[in-house]
Amino acid sequence: MACTGPIGSANLDWLNLGFQVHETDGHVEYAWKEGSWGPARFVKEPYVQMHVNCVSLHYGQCVWEGLKAFHCKDGSVRIFNDRENCARLNRGAAKMLMPEVPLDIFREALDMALRRNISRLPPYGTGGAIYFRPILFGSAPGLGLQPAAEYQFFVMALPVGNYFASVPKEVLLEGVAGKVVLDHDRAAPRGMGAIKCPGNYGADLKKGVDSKKEGYVVSLYLDPFEQRYIEEFGVTNFVAITKDGRYVTPSSPSILQSTTNLCLMQLARDRGLTVEQRRVDFLEEADTFQEVAGVGTAAVVLPVKSLTYQDRTFAFGRHVVMKELHDTLLAVQRAEAPDPHSWTRAIDIPGLARL
Repeated sequence: MACTGPIGSANLDWLNLGFQVHETDGHVEYAWKEGSWGPARFVKEPYVQMHVNCVSLHYGQCVWEGLKAFHCKDGSVRIFNDRENCARLNRGAAKMLMPEVPLDIFREALDMALRRNISRLPPYGTGGAIYFRPILFGSAPGLGLQPAAEYQFFVMALPVGNYFASVPKEVLLEGVAGKVVLDHDRAAPRGMGAIKCPGNYGADLKKGVDSKKEGYVVSLYLDPFEQRYIEEFGVTNFVAITKDGRYVTPSSPSILQSTTNLCLMQLARDRGLTVEQRRVDFLEEADTFQEVAGVGTAAVVLPVKSLTYQDRTFAFGRHVVMKELHDTLLAVQRAEAPDPHSWTRAIDIPGLARL
């Protein structure tokens, strides 16, 4: 398959990409009809024509993913942890009564989207990546509440930099301030909080904006039943390094499990840290936290210096352990360090020379 140009030949402002939509050369589409997936199509226009009664538009029958590809130190191009992202997409699809996207189709779509947008892959050393947005949705019309008869699966490939690029670098270095949200629940106790569907994120829109107006960069949600146990930040999982050196992250059926958090947990174990994924009582345990972070594919690791709960503020230290884990993860993603857990997958780019 022909590529549009050498890596980085789009000549974007690689150091200031931020996390936003940039023009691309197109995206990949598949259609599911009568029980099977059709062939891949590469579509240049960034628009979708759909029926006004499309099931996903009216009833939210949709799940999506986020993962990255990197131009690496050895000259290779690698996609990170796509097997886990495909599995998470399909867990959501099953709950939304949508067809499974087989791993071979998922990977074919990623590879095609990346190859056709290779000129927009940030070059090694710029700190950027290609961010993939796979999305599966019910595309057929329907008036009553029922699953769609047809589905579409798209994969977009976008050049990105830091998710929190709008936050001053000195603030990111020291850590951002966060607020514990008590007047709004992100997800129901046995609802859709554990799947990556649009409503899961839409639930945080207003409170996220409200918190930022008050000077807080992130919002932390507690469990919706007792408002006692930590769940997650608006767009990232919660992680703490305790004062006695344990890696602690919450467990709950309402949490969307971050693939980045899974990797960081493994890297922590590799370093000999005790990893605890369990219920975490905020008021009982906040004083035991040395470091606090929000972790996810887009944000990677966001240092959090404080969390305000009503009229009380809990302060945390600068990242030491989390920085080491963050740096190790980036080194694996960019082939600067060994990949003992086989998280990366190198893809063939025609005409690409390896070092």
